[in-house]
Amino acid sequence: MYFSNEQNCLIAKQQNETVRIDAWGTNALRVRVTQNSDFTNDNKSLSPSASLADISLNTPYSEIKNGKLRCVIYQSGRIEFYRENELILSEYSRDWTETQGHSPSMKFSAREFKPISGSDYKITARFEADINEKIYGMGQYQQPNLDLKGCILELAQRNSQISIPFYISNKGYGFLWNNAGIGEVIFGNNYTQWRSELSEELDYWITADDTPKDIIKNYTEITGRAPEFPENALGLWQCKLRYRTQDEVLQVAREYKKRGIPLDVIVIDFFHWIRQGDWSFDPEYWPDPQAMLNELHDMGVRCMVSIWPTVDRKSVNFKEMFDKGLLVRTERGSIQCFDFQGDTVIYDATNPEARKFIWDKAKENYYKYGIDMFWLDEAEPEYSSYDFDHYRYYTGPVLKIGNSYPKEHAKAFYDGMKASGQKDIVNLLRCAWVGSQKYAALVWSGDIKSTFTSLRDQLSAGLNIGIAGIPWWVSDTGGFFGDVRDEHFNELLVRWFQFSTFCPVLRMHGDRGPHDTPNLSGLDYGGGFSETGRPNELWSYGEDVYKILKKYLDIRLGMKDYIKSIMDEASKNGSPVIRTMFYEFPDDEMCWDIDDQYMFGSKYLVAPIMYQGMTERNVYLPSGSWKNIHDGIVYNGGQTIHADAPIDIIPVFEKI
Repeated sequence: MYFSNEQNCLIAKQQNETVRIDAWGTNALRVRVTQNSDFTNDNKSLSPSASLADISLNTPYSEIKNGKLRCVIYQSGRIEFYRENELILSEYSRDWTETQGHSPSMKFSAREFKPISGSDYKITARFEADINEKIYGMGQYQQPNLDLKGCILELAQRNSQISIPFYISNKGYGFLWNNAGIGEVIFGNNYTQWRSELSEELDYWITADDTPKDIIKNYTEITGRAPEFPENALGLWQCKLRYRTQDEVLQVAREYKKRGIPLDVIVIDFFHWIRQGDWSFDPEYWPDPQAMLNELHDMGVRCMVSIWPTVDRKSVNFKEMFDKGLLVRTERGSIQCFDFQGDTVIYDATNPEARKFIWDKAKENYYKYGIDMFWLDEAEPEYSSYDFDHYRYYTGPVLKIGNSYPKEHAKAFYDGMKASGQKDIVNLLRCAWVGSQKYAALVWSGDIKSTFTSLRDQLSAGLNIGIAGIPWWVSDTGGFFGDVRDEHFNELLVRWFQFSTFCPVLRMHGDRGPHDTPNLSGLDYGGGFSETGRPNELWSYGEDVYKILKKYLDIRLGMKDYIKSIMDEASKNGSPVIRTMFYEFPDDEMCWDIDDQYMFGSKYLVAPIMYQGMTERNVYLPSGSWKNIHDGIVYNGGQTIHADAPIDIIPVFEKI
């Protein structure tokens, strides 16, 4: 290795490989490796940084230091990272350059570049494993594992799966795989392996600090933070599959008003249009959107409308978008991308002209009436078949940059609304990537099953995506795919609503079967043809359920000032709204192992009921004093208590 200090970055060269390490943010370094003639100069998910480093050039090794993080690179090329003087991460190699006592005969390198075409490679990076390490973050995966050690994770976007490749470790560091390509990470017990299917260079970022809160602060400092959350969206969001007419929307809003129940948001779901890609109301069923919006606003209700990225070949916008190259391209065969209720192609959110096109249509056909918010569904985007090598975007093949799509989709609407002068922006998306939070993205967990198993998965999903930088997160209360004839559905709905009460947003939604409501028309297109689910309002499940749901809505409304304060904290330092126990109590070893309770901000400990028939559970209380919000009993912390949880109670304790 030949080392040099070039404009305050450490350069190491050997044969055809160049390593570049920069100070990048607070207590953080960015590492890039290329086998091309130069680096791409693409920051990808990172904001520019002017951090200064301390660099030492020596014969056996050289090092670069930025605050609490120090990196050593040896003559062999192996890289190690230290928090102060504690080794926290080291590359894994078993080849002739290895000096750590392992067999050199394996010829197993820490960094692999397998040429594919031109300057692109299939890239692998490997790091030594610590059997006792705990790993959290990485976005949202539909599994119960909160600690991801031992997991294999696909780095790809799917309906209900969100890849945000950042994690924090109990060893005191955070790591970002700064690559939007399709790939995989294995957090093995023998080694950790990252793989990108198609890239020009290896690129990752690492920070080290004293607490998880400090690490997240450093991370969001260079990837972005959520803006201020609108106070008039902290209450109940009402949604179902699907309100088919403006009369149905108004009838529901009027009933809430009649019952004296505050309603913050009502949502108009899919097929209010004639064809996908029209991005406008079907005038037969939505004859006067302006009058509808005026009445909703008079009642203090905001209105959200669903936007899909799909464009039917019979849409009024298809030909223009196709001719202008504003659609996703396929590498072979048909141009079709998605075949749900139409023959559709997907607009290309990575193309600035396409982003402007879709916003201009939304502004003319929705926003001008007073639509307050947009539901950017299928934001992954969803494909009929996730053959990632089959699609190409404006900025490159999906294999290479595909995971960034949802972030660019969020940007299209955020930029348009901001340019129009709106300040209280929040849009609902089904997917995200690194930095989506800065575009006012409220992420929901996708089309999930209405089961207690799924409910348990959502707790891990919500906690891990918060660590990955997305503080605004929500699930479909009661799950999406459900049938009201299930004898256990009402119990599930109540338990889920209780959980949602102590989440960033409280949103009723779901496809409530059976689908026995006749369609409004016999056509195979338009606002009247698609099915609708059963009613999904608070009063739709009988008086006993209604009383419990209303009780918890009242609890949430009484906490609005507190919820606003933790939303503001997310904007200030990147803190999640729902937090793992160790986030607030990092010195308590018990808290690093707890995966069935969480903190709602810094003040409330929530122990959700996630099993059918459960009416009691154990709750661990960290040090301090804790008051049961239901009966007022105060407990000393540092112990596990037994909490009763009849159907109308979710154990919640206030730190006092």
